[in-house]
Amino acid sequence: MLIKVFLFFSIIFSSFTLGKSLYDFESVEDEKRFYSLIKEIRCPKCTSGSLASSNAPVSEDIKLKIIDLIKEGKSDQEIKEFLSDRFGNQILYNPGLSKDTYLLWLAPGFFLMIILLIFFFRKRT
Repeated sequence: MLIKVFLFFSIIFSSFTLGKSLYDFESVEDEKRFYSLIKEIRCPKCTSGSLASSNAPVSEDIKLKIIDLIKEGKSDQEIKEFLSDRFGNQILYNPGLSKDTYLLWLAPGFFLMIILLIFFFRKRT
């Protein structure tokens, strides 16, 4: 009987310890911002995986830095700029329009125009 009571309480108390968040947030909004940001940022070590899907030591360090920046009151854009300054634009899934990314953003439209011109002006045989 004593063993059953011990097992019952160990299961109950283990659920409390497993239910605690890995990271400490000041509010629910901060936690939502954090999880949104780590889905939008690539892990610098992984091959195209996000921070949310990575357990690499560098990604854990970045996650902790993001939490610190959120606690300092930085906006999402400021956090992304900090990370892109440190790791380059390739860390962001959506790098934005800059002199380094013109080709990335304009190439699809350019190729679509070429394909449409070929389609409309080809000679019908």
